[in-house]
Amino acid sequence: MDDTGTTFSGSSQAALIDHDIAHIARVMPVSLRGDLGGPILPAAYWRKRLTKLLESGRLGPAQLRKVESLLLQLDQLASTPPPEWERFAPAAAPADAAKKLRSA
Repeated sequence: MDDTGTTFSGSSQAALIDHDIAHIARVMPVSLRGDLGGPILPAAYWRKRLTKLLESGRLGPAQLRKVESLLLQLDQLASTPPPEWERFAPAAAPADAAKKLRSA
């Protein structure tokens, strides 16, 4: 959740935080699973977002529990080896090769 300096009432702010937490809960597992090229967004990205929410000091008790749960889920997802079929996926093309393909 980006802090744009806009001031919201307590209930609006809580709703925005709820929305952000729900979004992370929905998207994080899929993003970490990724595709044949690996994760779409790395675990470090999700850890930073969740940590920023914790450090905001604006979480209610239920929100705090959910963020802590997501951090545990993140640890588990990041430490779980990829499925068998993903271990044999072709390596991503080097950046120079990809650039040559785009310019051709």
